[in-house]
Amino acid sequence: MEVKINKEIRNYTESMFFGLSMRQFLFSVLACGVAVGLFFLLRGRFGTETLSWMCILGASPFAVMGFVRYNGMTAEQFVWAWIKSEFLMPKKILFVPDNLYYEALKQNIEAKENGLPVSSQRKQKRRAKAKAGKPEKQKAKKSRKRKEVDYDKDA
Repeated sequence: MEVKINKEIRNYTESMFFGLSMRQFLFSVLACGVAVGLFFLLRGRFGTETLSWMCILGASPFAVMGFVRYNGMTAEQFVWAWIKSEFLMPKKILFVPDNLYYEALKQNIEAKENGLPVSSQRKQKRRAKAKAGKPEKQKAKKSRKRKEVDYDKDA
């Protein structure tokens, strides 16, 4: 006697009716109900072939919802996650990098662009600070805050 065991135990589903899980069975019954309802609603307005295609198209979303799993989510979990991400909580995230290397060497880079030697610019700043009466060691600390951009206000 051989017993089949799934490689991934979380993928195990118990078969309830006709080899289908309870979820698959309920969505199959719902799809059949939708097809029968569409048939009786539309049989006086369309021919048999058109009506059969409309029943198939109307029932197929319900049948698919019982069997499809996407990224480990059932169809209704996926639809709810999509609605939340697209409509209820849409956010545009903007990445604004801080170039620490440039900030540290900004004075040297500007000095070289202006054609000044790097050491002379530093000496000039030290002299200016000494004249102002501020010791060199007491530098004002810059607060580093993240830059946040809200695009919803612009739209």
